[in-house]
Amino acid sequence: MPTIRRLPEHLVNRIAAGEVVERPASALKELVENAIDAGSTEITVRLASGGLDMIEVTDDGCGMRPEEIALALERHATSKLPDEAIELVATLGFRGEALPSIGSVARLTIESRPHDATEGWKRVVDHGAVAQDAPAALPPGTRIRVEDLFGKVPARRKFLRTPRSEYAACLDVVRRLAMARPDVGFTMEHDGRRVLSVQPREELAARVARLVARELAEDGVIIEAERETARLTGVAGLPTYNRGVADHQYLFVNGRPVRDKLLVGAVRGAYSDMLARDRHAVLALFLDIPPEEVDVNVHPAKTEVRFRDPAFVRGFLVGALRHALEGAGQKSAQPPQSSAMNMWQVEPVAPSVTPSIAPAPSIGSLFAREYSTPSTNYRPSRVSEAGEAWRSYEADVMAQPAARAEVAEQADAEALRYPLGVARGQVAGTYIVAEAEDGLVIVDQHAAHERLVLERLKAAGAEEAMNRSQALLLPEVVELEEVACDALEDKLADLARHGLVLERFGPAAMLVRAVPSVLSKSDVAALVQDVADDLARNGDALLLGEKLDLVLATMACHGSVRAGRALSVAEMNALLREMERTPRSGQCNHGRPTWVKLAHQDIEKLFGRK
Repeated sequence: MPTIRRLPEHLVNRIAAGEVVERPASALKELVENAIDAGSTEITVRLASGGLDMIEVTDDGCGMRPEEIALALERHATSKLPDEAIELVATLGFRGEALPSIGSVARLTIESRPHDATEGWKRVVDHGAVAQDAPAALPPGTRIRVEDLFGKVPARRKFLRTPRSEYAACLDVVRRLAMARPDVGFTMEHDGRRVLSVQPREELAARVARLVARELAEDGVIIEAERETARLTGVAGLPTYNRGVADHQYLFVNGRPVRDKLLVGAVRGAYSDMLARDRHAVLALFLDIPPEEVDVNVHPAKTEVRFRDPAFVRGFLVGALRHALEGAGQKSAQPPQSSAMNMWQVEPVAPSVTPSIAPAPSIGSLFAREYSTPSTNYRPSRVSEAGEAWRSYEADVMAQPAARAEVAEQADAEALRYPLGVARGQVAGTYIVAEAEDGLVIVDQHAAHERLVLERLKAAGAEEAMNRSQALLLPEVVELEEVACDALEDKLADLARHGLVLERFGPAAMLVRAVPSVLSKSDVAALVQDVADDLARNGDALLLGEKLDLVLATMACHGSVRAGRALSVAEMNALLREMERTPRSGQCNHGRPTWVKLAHQDIEKLFGRK
């Protein structure tokens, strides 16, 4: 039998480093979090070769004395837990493992000076061994440098990616932490080039737009909601402003960047009937909740959390997001596309070959032809008849009361003040062209009416009708893994509200008694398996709701005005007015815009006026 022995300190630190320091970005995250917890107002990050060769973090925080530097390099030593109430921790780092772990797999240099000290102190640890301990000259604050990461651990070094990939991961870490603390200024340099710079004391919305995407300032809505002891702030992109991957969803809990499947699922649920399944929202959400309601000590890297009441958190996020998006009304993301504008700006080129088709005659030539063309059908009276008709029409128009003209002009001017203006015509039987005070509006009539019909169906209680159960003639047994059955059993009441009635049938099977009526013809076993997989992935049965939303969206699509149908001016204006009254009418059920606008200045540019 092998004997049990106590592992040496350097090996313990290397094992801990495997949990905490996965790559340069992991070490950088720990160092910047320490700088934030030290009360810094300015943090500077310098990288070389994506952090593989060097990571340096400088701050103007409280600083450390020589004895504190030595203690900080010991395992499980921290200033961030004044007592044993770990469930009430309010700082970013609290385990006391980061610095000794980094020092065991790299050359770590710590220089620090408290604000009330006349000089600083420097300690160098080279892969676990103290190499230097001496005074240092530096301004108040702390400077930490990490060099040759995993240099003496080739088995770990070879698993690192290219400098470009490691740099991208480091930039993402700094961007997330800079978003979480708009009161702190951040500067980041890579190989001598400044790649990020934000000033301290910025407004949250401005900081998010600067770091995520500048378009969010125009194509996003501000989130501000409170419920009981929870508060949610941030910026959420309009459904029409979306991405093909979910890498632009930034989620924070009590100022801590997290990747939590419950929060991701809540975002997906909030956008469920406004985005296609392969598109993802762009947003940054900041959830503040009492520390005792969330456990941040479930992962060594502190990127995952666990909520005491997950149903409350999910409902709060979904409700706040939907309310904010509904408040945007018919607003739609209108990204300027230079390629589209260039298509308008193609100038006509004189043809090199004379066309075989004669140009269209002018009005004058039509009248002149009556006199010059010899024909057996020549009738001079046709000209006089046309002239008489025109004079008669002109007299009728001029004879209209002036008041009627003034009323029509006034009504038209008032209609122009509507957000979507007044209809002027229809193109290709598909697009409504409207004039507004600030530009030209083009509406996709099918996409717009599809959203309007969907909202009407919801208002009329169609969602509740779709959730009605269709009892199976013979209950069906679906075999699943025991863990999946446990997850389904915990959600029986929620699933039943959607019309899916299940019972536990032994340790590894579920009995299906009823399914939603609109899904009665679907594969029951596949439906239950999909719902179980969705529970495992998102912590909630989002997929079932999405399936029902898809059916509802299909009903709306078939019940809407089709492309190619001619509409009267009154019908077009009625559609515009209803769009202005309907929430989320700026995008169709798949996240595409229902209308676009060409501003007056854009039109003037097309004609070279500006």
